[in-house]
Amino acid sequence: MIEKTSKNVVRARKHLRVRAKISGTAEKPRLCVFRSNKHIEAQIIDDTKGATLVSCSSVQLKLANGSNCEAAAKVGAELAKRALAKGIEVVAFDRGGYLYHGRVAALADAAREGGLKF
Repeated sequence: MIEKTSKNVVRARKHLRVRAKISGTAEKPRLCVFRSNKHIEAQIIDDTKGATLVSCSSVQLKLANGSNCEAAAKVGAELAKRALAKGIEVVAFDRGGYLYHGRVAALADAAREGGLKF
């Protein structure tokens, strides 16, 4: 009998493959994206310390609909603003096992427009 794996298990495996190549340092922290059905959130993480430096989510911003591209763009822009305020300009983008499309791409594009380099 063939065992059926859920979308989340497949995504977690993809994320592990991405994480094998991408790691955040103090000079170049990792911008990690998490996308749920209702919301989107992003963090900038220093993996050497195991610390989150900056975070932002559609829940924090109290957006009416956190599951669309406009909300993702607002989260990306706010994250870039907070990161630049802390002196973070260059990051490594971790798409979290998701396709670089739709909300993930909108967040990344808005973060780039906000001043982050990756």
